[in-house]
Amino acid sequence: MPDRNQKDNHKDKIRLVVLAFSGGLDTSVILRWLQETYDCQVATFTADLGQGEEVEEAREKARALGVKSEHIFIEDLRTPFVADFVFPMLRAGARYEDLYLLGTAIARPLIAQRMVEVARRLSADALSHGCTGKGNDQVRFELAFAALAPDLRVLAPWRSWDLGGRQALLAYAKRHGIPVATKPSGAPAYSIDANLLHVSYEGGELEDPWHKVEDSVWTRTQNPQAAPDEPQDLCISFVAGDAVALDGKAFSPPDLLAEINRLAGHHGIGRLDMVESRTTGMKSRGAYETPGGTALLIARRGLEQITLDREVMRLRDDLMPRYASCVYSGFWFSPERLALQGLVDETACPVSGEVVLRLFKGSASVVARRSPHSLYSEQVSSFEETSPDPAGGNAPVAEYRQSDAEGFIRLQGLRLQLWAEQKRSLAEDKGKK
Repeated sequence: MPDRNQKDNHKDKIRLVVLAFSGGLDTSVILRWLQETYDCQVATFTADLGQGEEVEEAREKARALGVKSEHIFIEDLRTPFVADFVFPMLRAGARYEDLYLLGTAIARPLIAQRMVEVARRLSADALSHGCTGKGNDQVRFELAFAALAPDLRVLAPWRSWDLGGRQALLAYAKRHGIPVATKPSGAPAYSIDANLLHVSYEGGELEDPWHKVEDSVWTRTQNPQAAPDEPQDLCISFVAGDAVALDGKAFSPPDLLAEINRLAGHHGIGRLDMVESRTTGMKSRGAYETPGGTALLIARRGLEQITLDREVMRLRDDLMPRYASCVYSGFWFSPERLALQGLVDETACPVSGEVVLRLFKGSASVVARRSPHSLYSEQVSSFEETSPDPAGGNAPVAEYRQSDAEGFIRLQGLRLQLWAEQKRSLAEDKGKK
């Protein structure tokens, strides 16, 4: 297999590079740097994952930087993003380090997949991204490239150029007339990543974990203290583990996520201030907003309580950290994630029904749930004595006899009795010495 990160000694062989392009400071500088350093053409790929107006801004920025119109690719990927990436991940209940809902991580494999498709269409020589040499995204992109296009070279400017930081990039942008977004003070804006699932904020003052996240930073959620003083009940319908309707109204996957983002965000749900363990070995502080994803995970768990067998749920939950680590660390296109997905999807089959979720001042809680596939039996679990219908009409398939509990407890306690006897014997032996 060729060296995927060949650089100076093979510059003359680069004809066309496909660059993951957001139009921000990093990728704008990288676009120009690739053109100058490799004397090559650059095709830009921008994914519309629900981040908003910046998509069209990226088109104009690419044109201004000399990219041919036929080499500017902008794709609306909102439907496959939610249906084929976010929803499968939510079926696993995935949370990295038990908190982070993986909003940035889950977007990278889809972008990488489409970049490879564009590269094949154009017969490009290489793929490139704007990830720094310290972050997770370089790993995520390049592991996806390794799985999908091991023959293509990967150019990672942050690991090879002499522009050591944001200030150097700003100076480069100024020299080349590249406009960048800044704060009024002139300092670079927060590093922001947005899509339908979440918004993340990193850099600037947030690099100090003692610095509190200012309320002005958040854009998708209302301050819980300022949220409505009355709770709102939202009925979410699920089919085989995926949300399909809100309050009885059917939505497409991206529209449903957008709507529940709006509702949950209005009630201040889904904020997270976290210091996480990066794949590259360091700690990193980030602020995340995931209102819809947070609400959906809580609602789904409520439905699983009545539809999933106890041991199946435990098995899925035991494997959840492994699944989350696959997503976080860039192994979406890996045999282990695919194997885990098969198990996750199988467990999701009975998770159909409705959940009433109460949204109130930063919290979402399940207040009602029902399912045509419920394992819950009122006759079995009721504190009241129930008698089977002689005709069989109301007789439960599984009958619980309270007297059976005595033998069950005796068997469960057998090893504890033997252990207690062992401890007594050991204590006697110790006393004889």
